[in-house]
Amino acid sequence: MNKDYIASPRRTNEILQKYGFTFKKSLGQNFMIDANILRNMIQHANIDKTAGVIEIGPGIGSLTEQLAIHAKKVVAFEIDQRLLPILNETLADYDNVDIHHADFLKTDVHTFIADYFDAKTPLHIVANLPYYITTPIIMNVLEQNIPFNSMTLLLQKEVADRMAAKPNTKAYGSLSIAVQYYTTSKVVMDVPKTAFMPQPNVTSSVLYLEKRSAPIVDLVDESLFFEIVRAAFFHRRKNLKNNLYSHFKPTFSKDTIQAILDKSEIDGTRRGESLSIQEFAHLANVACQFK
Repeated sequence: MNKDYIASPRRTNEILQKYGFTFKKSLGQNFMIDANILRNMIQHANIDKTAGVIEIGPGIGSLTEQLAIHAKKVVAFEIDQRLLPILNETLADYDNVDIHHADFLKTDVHTFIADYFDAKTPLHIVANLPYYITTPIIMNVLEQNIPFNSMTLLLQKEVADRMAAKPNTKAYGSLSIAVQYYTTSKVVMDVPKTAFMPQPNVTSSVLYLEKRSAPIVDLVDESLFFEIVRAAFFHRRKNLKNNLYSHFKPTFSKDTIQAILDKSEIDGTRRGESLSIQEFAHLANVACQFK
């Protein structure tokens, strides 16, 4: 426990000064300086020596180091080329880490998984995500059907709350449904601004997502389901019927929208935030009959 971890104010400052590294606001760089929080995060992720880990945006290696200590294998993707020589030095003691200079969103992750992990290795995604790109990264992982067991992510508290939100709450919306369609989601801890360098303007949270063996609902047309969900939340103050009519004008008449609602036994005067994912699925499956 006395080891001088990267995730400390002194080591982080030392590394930054040695390499003359300056933070790029455009990349949303905030490095973790509290190893205890990282170890707690890894514990929530259920990482042990049987686990394979994909990390997105290792920075100077604060989280990567802790993952290397606890996991069997870590494969990390870093978009900022300036960090590669730093990572080569800070992680030199760990032979179970591979760093790749790549934009995760443009990477064929399936190929990397096939190259680095066997089919029996439980695969986890763990990351301290830049706030500006959190949602695209998570949705990319979910929609590409990457074969992970869980994602444990350090992200903006507001976004974490939205991804874990339940119906009839202010945070509940289309993002909640999109994430919960594929995973079970839970906010496991909040992280203060002081745990980062530089300090962000907002509180962060650790979000734990466990992949479902199959989506939570059966759908006739997945794309129509998500279109209906997005439409239902487009104007949060409008009721469901009005939102659906505004969005589907070219496809469904007002009478057809009403007929879909009637057949679904869903009151069109309700707001989108009051519908469960099961109700949205039922609505979408009924709507398919009117196409």
